[in-house]
Amino acid sequence: MLPGTGSEPQPLRPGDATSYPEIVASVSVVIPVYNDAHMLQICLDALARQTRLADEIVVVDNACTDASAHVARSAGARVVPEPTRGIPAATSAGFDSAHGDILARLDADSIPAPDWLERMEALLDAHPEASAVTGTAEFYGGNRFQRWFGGSCYLPAYFGAMGMLLGHPPLFGSNYAIRATAWREVRESAHLDRSDVHDDLDLSFQFRPGMTVHFDPALRVLVSARPFILWNGFIRRVRLGVITVALNVLRESPVARRRRRSISA
Repeated sequence: MLPGTGSEPQPLRPGDATSYPEIVASVSVVIPVYNDAHMLQICLDALARQTRLADEIVVVDNACTDASAHVARSAGARVVPEPTRGIPAATSAGFDSAHGDILARLDADSIPAPDWLERMEALLDAHPEASAVTGTAEFYGGNRFQRWFGGSCYLPAYFGAMGMLLGHPPLFGSNYAIRATAWREVRESAHLDRSDVHDDLDLSFQFRPGMTVHFDPALRVLVSARPFILWNGFIRRVRLGVITVALNVLRESPVARRRRRSISA
């Protein structure tokens, strides 16, 4: 039973992994964590059952005061300390220290399907024009309304509205992978020193013309519904989104951004 959720997540079923081509790229999975030892253990257990195992797992200890670092080391993950609180700083510390050609991103409360990494790798191979691939989520915990709201309202609104602003699908922080070369190209313009932005959305805004994100709705993970259990949690997420959009729109208007991308296409 997950703490504070009231229900046990049911595992996603793997897809037809036998149809995927053989890929030789190395894959690092990066997981920022702050005091989420129990959920991190479940995430790491799911990664241990992957049909394509990660070449390395990097857990970023974002100033945890619980057993998260111990859980990570016990599972064979490499722990990277990042004392600056905030997901942008923690994610960048993990990506910067990772050795893989592909940097796959999960949250501590993400539970990937057994073929998640294999699908992710195959999608990047099938779409060489894409700098990153991203999927969506099903929610566990909370109540039926909260799970419905997350999957049927929040995520569709996020992908729809942000896709229009960006000119390409946005990254979803609980479920995406970016090529290491693309990360190195965009990291300097991201707001890594701010804890009041959505790191995935902010990173999406940094993609230059010619760089894009491939969205696959079949690429799913389970994610905790806890942001929707209390209204102040949901309001905080909306506030972070507004700040992230405002910071980046001040740099370049959506019209100018889409124009530049259409010219380079």
